Amino acid sequence: MSLPTVFRRPVLLIVGCGDVGLRVARLLAGRWRVLALSSSPQRFDELRAAGALPLHGNLDAAATLSRLAGLADAVLHLAPPPGEGEGDPRTARLLQALSRRAGRLRRLVYGSTTGVYGDCGGASFDETRPVRPATARARRRVHAEALVRAWGRRSGVAVTILRIPGIYALDRAGGTPLERLRRGSPVLRTEDDVYTNHIHADDLARACAAALHRGLPQRVVHASDDTALRMGDYFDFAADLFGLPRPPRISREQARQQLSPLQLSFMGESRRLANRRLKSELRLALRYPTVNEGLRG
Repeated sequence: MSLPTVFRRPVLLIVGCGDVGLRVARLLAGRWRVLALSSSPQRFDELRAAGALPLHGNLDAAATLSRLAGLADAVLHLAPPPGEGEGDPRTARLLQALSRRAGRLRRLVYGSTTGVYGDCGGASFDETRPVRPATARARRRVHAEALVRAWGRRSGVAVTILRIPGIYALDRAGGTPLERLRRGSPVLRTEDDVYTNHIHADDLARACAAALHRGLPQRVVHASDDTALRMGDYFDFAADLFGLPRPPRISREQARQQLSPLQLSFMGESRRLANRRLKSELRLALRYPTVNEGLRG
């Protein structure tokens, strides 16, 4: 007698099931049995509606993670590090919990950030470039990457790290420049401006799914589209598309006087990401190759 379909499906545990995690859950519904770790019972109905079975647990409380051991064939780790400190104890606690019964687990995909490179002066580069994090936030991500790669080598689990740039989508909260445009927030003048990188939330979800199937062991992949725009040009394009005034342009010195440290940090790093591995190794064909297609919906 054959087993019921539910028992033949591989099991995926999503840790950090926010907007992108929900898209992954919906994408894999029917092909995977999806579990979603959450510390908020208020979100359980939302997770169930996306096709995921909620599991109550908190990465800041190790005792709540014991039930994760041996549950899944693959883990998608999208939870950010804490907002302060130099390391990522959340990832450390997760890996410790998974290690208790790691025999079933075959893959772990970790969603990192392209901020680990720091400022690259607008250079175009691939995943072999050394990291040079310039902020505590980026250093925490570098620490998390090192944790999952070392753990993967020790445990025999294939770890893929997706380095993710700015995520956008018309149906994502804060996923377009609209609010900033409506506020009239300034951008840098052309001579001071920086290159930014983008990925549509749906393409990122598909990249996560592709990494679960085809990611090479202990491999880094840029989960970035083909857009090659400076930040100000991106905002000008969005303003023209949505029929709003283009943002004012200011010098870098004026930006230091007018903008918050967080805003300045994004305006202080310029890079262009090559995405060959995304296309050749994960074999992902982008549905939204540039923001031109993605913002037009």
